[in-house]
Amino acid sequence: ELGRLDAIAGDGDHGLGMQRGALAAAAAAEAACARGAGVRTTLEQAADAWANRAGGASGALWGVALRAFACELSDRSRPASLDLENGVSAALSEIERVGKAKLGDKTLLDALEPFASSLHDSSVAGVASDEAWTRAASVAQAAAQDTAGMLANIGRARLHAEQSLGSPDPGASSFAIIAAAAVTTLISDNAKSG
Repeated sequence: ELGRLDAIAGDGDHGLGMQRGALAAAAAAEAACARGAGVRTTLEQAADAWANRAGGASGALWGVALRAFACELSDRSRPASLDLENGVSAALSEIERVGKAKLGDKTLLDALEPFASSLHDSSVAGVASDEAWTRAASVAQAAAQDTAGMLANIGRARLHAEQSLGSPDPGASSFAIIAAAAVTTLISDNAKSG
């Protein structure tokens, strides 16, 4: 589906790139854990593997985003809710810096920024971590769908912006998929440890 969305105004390789990146990141994380690496190092290894294997602009962006996220974590302790929220904020800042996109450009940022804002708002309101992440993932999904009404203003898709009108951005869509998977994992992990 991500490839189909990308083929509307791009080269159609987003789905394959995301699959290659995610699988490489998972393998690198498993290898790091097997060597006894902590959370930060594990995520750094996954970030590098994602960027190296996924290719393209999205591979590079996911690599820098995951590395920025990792910098908010520690190898010595399990991440607290605030660490994870700070990691999301750091990833957002790095994607803005490196990608040069802004809200409304029809990119990954159009799902990531509302996700980060929702997490922050829930944190300020004292919402429990599982619920906060569930809400944020739902917000990201809705925001990704909302990109269908936008014209691409950056990247290769801007050259065929009119063609993309009516279809969600593949980068925003893939972020929403990953956010939902992260929530499922986070809730499962919290249930095991809690």
